[in-house]
Amino acid sequence: MTKKRTNYYLLPEEEGPHRTCQSKNFVPKVMFLVVIARPRFDAEGNVTFDGKIGVFPFITKETAKRTSVNRAAGTLVTKPIISVTREISRKFLIEKVVPAIKEKWPRDEIGYPIFIQQDNARCHVSVKDAEFCAVATADGFDIRLMCQPPNSPDLNILDIGFFSSIQSIQEKITTKTIDELVQAVETAFEIFEVDTSNRIFLTLQTCMVEIMKRKGSNQYDIPHIKKTVLQRQGQLPTQIKCDLSLVEEVRHYLSMLPN
Repeated sequence: MTKKRTNYYLLPEEEGPHRTCQSKNFVPKVMFLVVIARPRFDAEGNVTFDGKIGVFPFITKETAKRTSVNRAAGTLVTKPIISVTREISRKFLIEKVVPAIKEKWPRDEIGYPIFIQQDNARCHVSVKDAEFCAVATADGFDIRLMCQPPNSPDLNILDIGFFSSIQSIQEKITTKTIDELVQAVETAFEIFEVDTSNRIFLTLQTCMVEIMKRKGSNQYDIPHIKKTVLQRQGQLPTQIKCDLSLVEEVRHYLSMLPN
């Protein structure tokens, strides 16, 4: 397994690594559906809910049509799902995501609204999809879909820090097959630190405040509030405060916009 582009740090006398491939289009690609929530802690700082709902690879199992040096005919072979359609997205939500949420969600929060934020890809399910809503509201749960605000990449908790953090863990594991890659990603997901996830959610809140200050614009720098230092000192906030005057200013601005 490899990537289209990889950086290496070499000594002057070292020879660069050699890689052979038919074309960059033949480099295997595996997509994953990742679901995380804000971790929960008790008064002593112990983790009561790690927020790790699940990581679900878009793969399928097919039987090998002919015998090769790697496998016999009829052997199950793992292959990536190249094109994710709306039907596949709906199937993953109903058969994987919703059951995982119902299994892992804190028992004392069942019945409260749970929002699943997705980006605005065309293959994603409508927020009013009848089949999804029927499953999401069963068993006393109130699970809803919502779409990420357009042109706001910093409002995606996965893109803002989670993927880069988990990728740095996964790349330490050498993989040669799709099965090994999937296992490496799942392992990285499991050992990903809960404290890091909590800090990323706080970063998301700081981005929300900056967007409000700039009337919805994404032209801002992500604030750095030294979260790691605050955590060591036991002063890490549970949530980022927002001035009431800013809230009123934004509400007035929105009310003046044309419908």
